[in-house]
Amino acid sequence: MSGKSVTVRRIGTILKPDQSRVLLRPFNMPADPVDPLRNPYNRAVGPKGMKVIARIMALSEQEVSALLGEVLAEFAGRHRQIRELLLERYGEVRHLLLTDREPSEERKLLIGSYFISEYAMESAALFNPSIVPHPDQSGLPPGSLRFVLSLRATGEGHISSITFRSGIIRPDLGIELDPPTRFVTEPAPLPNAYYDKPLFERKLRELRLADEFARRVLARLDGAFTIEQLRSAIDDALIEARTRAQELAVEETARGIWLLARSNYEVQFQPGQELSERVIFPANPSQANGIEDARFVLFREDDGSSTYYATYTAFDGRLIIPQLLETGDFLRFRFITLNGPAIENKGLALFPRRIGGCYAMLSRQDNENIHLMFSDNIHFWYESKIIVKPTFPWEFVQLGNCGSPIETEAGWLVLSHGVGPMRRYCIGAFLLDRDDPSKVLGRLPEPLLKPETGEREGYVPNVVYSCGSLVHNGTLVLPYAMSDYATRFALVPLDELLAAMI
Repeated sequence: MSGKSVTVRRIGTILKPDQSRVLLRPFNMPADPVDPLRNPYNRAVGPKGMKVIARIMALSEQEVSALLGEVLAEFAGRHRQIRELLLERYGEVRHLLLTDREPSEERKLLIGSYFISEYAMESAALFNPSIVPHPDQSGLPPGSLRFVLSLRATGEGHISSITFRSGIIRPDLGIELDPPTRFVTEPAPLPNAYYDKPLFERKLRELRLADEFARRVLARLDGAFTIEQLRSAIDDALIEARTRAQELAVEETARGIWLLARSNYEVQFQPGQELSERVIFPANPSQANGIEDARFVLFREDDGSSTYYATYTAFDGRLIIPQLLETGDFLRFRFITLNGPAIENKGLALFPRRIGGCYAMLSRQDNENIHLMFSDNIHFWYESKIIVKPTFPWEFVQLGNCGSPIETEAGWLVLSHGVGPMRRYCIGAFLLDRDDPSKVLGRLPEPLLKPETGEREGYVPNVVYSCGSLVHNGTLVLPYAMSDYATRFALVPLDELLAAMI
């Protein structure tokens, strides 16, 4: 069975990984363990670090000055505000000094340089893009659209982070990407961000952590509290534990409470940083091995307000945990854990508005079919329903979405990925009813996009994949990854795509 043909025009611009874009990351000395309860930002050092600091403290000021000069001469041109970053890192290891005497600023900078290292965040791959309208649409010619492109950057150790590019879609559908700077920077954590106590307590119940110890911790907190206040409450509650048996029992709950808090946090970039300089790197234990496949969507509330959300997969090396990212301006980001029995597997994609007063999301709990679920609270998801099953040969192995549904007059347009023979990934599409998205109105019998010559070789061969598209001037603008290595764009006339549905 075949539908009408669809014109797919590939754009020549290809985004490839750039090994020169390096991020300064804390360097924890090998064999120095990190306790997530005592070291909230995973930046602690132990006995080996103490030895390194002692050796630096034994140097003369002349030796310190010469060594620091070498470091700054080699690395200052590769990073913005390198002196501030070195001093910040010194502050994180200062507790290892053997006396209270403050070293000279040059010695502080040198100590900081021994506990920091460069990480080439996109040295292996730059792929799995999603595209949304930019929050700033000022100063554009009529018919143009400024966009934000998010990408999965993968570097040493196969650790993935989120990086960004910006650009403009011209009225003639030409795509102009803003050149990235060579600098990349992490956001600063916001330790004074507040947690909502009733919401936090509900998440503890979902995680089966709402025991007597948790109640004693929460009793010490106000209706809104900071992470530092939570840490103090946990410490005070631990002191109350009288017997060794109690201490052993409550320690696991204490760690669970702390890890929940650490997985719900906020970060802030500096307003002057270019979008391409901002990178969201794993910052808590659940993300230890990567933040994968962010599917950004511009979500509009019924009152006209809007927020950017992104569903993504946190990976700790063993478990994959779907989570949510929220921002209004791509400067301040809030990380949110998703809870409930329906939060399983990869590939969650949020609809861009409420339907029937509820949030709606596509999912793939069974690693095979596309599901639909609804919730009155974006944090909690309980039930899902299969709406699309593998039907055509190119998708017999599994189906999944390629980003959030796009609202059109004909219905919700969903791009999908299908896995077929030889583990080849292709991109397809189907259409859902606008009022009742459990109803499938049509789907493409053949792939919309499949790997062509020149796209089949990469980190994972024979794959085309996307995490989000948009429609502009009657055309589907589809950024997609080529074999988990690089990214390019394709343009598809919307009317042809809809007409090809069966």
